[in-house]
Amino acid sequence: MAKDYAKDFTREEMMVVAAAREIKDGEVVLVGVGLPLIAAVLAKRTHAPNAILVTEIGVVDARPKRLPFAVTDPCLIPGAAMACSMFDVMEFILQGGYVDVGFLGAAQIDKYGNINTTVIGDYFRPRAYLTGSGGANDIASLAKRTVIVMRQGKQRFVERVDYITSPGYLSGYSSRKEAGLRGGGPSAVITDMGVFRFDDVTKEMYLDTYHPGVSIEEIKQNTGFDIKVSPLVRETEPPTVEEIELLRKEIDPRGIYIKRRTS
Repeated sequence: MAKDYAKDFTREEMMVVAAAREIKDGEVVLVGVGLPLIAAVLAKRTHAPNAILVTEIGVVDARPKRLPFAVTDPCLIPGAAMACSMFDVMEFILQGGYVDVGFLGAAQIDKYGNINTTVIGDYFRPRAYLTGSGGANDIASLAKRTVIVMRQGKQRFVERVDYITSPGYLSGYSSRKEAGLRGGGPSAVITDMGVFRFDDVTKEMYLDTYHPGVSIEEIKQNTGFDIKVSPLVRETEPPTVEEIELLRKEIDPRGIYIKRRTS
């Protein structure tokens, strides 16, 4: 049966839908608040009803009736399969090897998927201080794979991050494995312009798909290094009518995290 694709959607909605499609049914997903949580909830409402969502604070299989404003929002508790501690999540669930995919954000990312959320500029004389790691380093180091969700920009996609808060593939090739990191590393970077993946051998990032209405040239102009382009590069599959209606009418009806068009 042919899919009924939406004709009216924003780049941000496309980003959320693309992130949701990275989740497979039955997977354990470690996710924070914001766009990654919306993507995870969308996945559960569509193609991955048996995915188990775990928040860093300790809520397992959350079924919130509304979107949380913070990771500690009590709206995450009702209907959850279990409420434990952050220690339990990090020690038993994450270090125990149960997390299939962890979602991360980034202020900076480089071509090997290393993430910076610590400082911009020199560490000892930074131009700006950022939020730091939280549990991001643990997730990047230990989850079976990670998906990074962030907006595209030349200052965000850089040749080398100013500081490695959360490891990707370090310097490429086998360097991640040689460093003793147990997790599998990043499998995808989802932006408001496209979907990026990593070469199996070099571990260097490449453009896999470009979102509808976005050109490859525009993506190159918003990347601070010479981005590789897959020989099979194609347009990202657009959101379906069902996915957009779920986002707008049920998951984020007030536009708390997904901005609505003003015109």
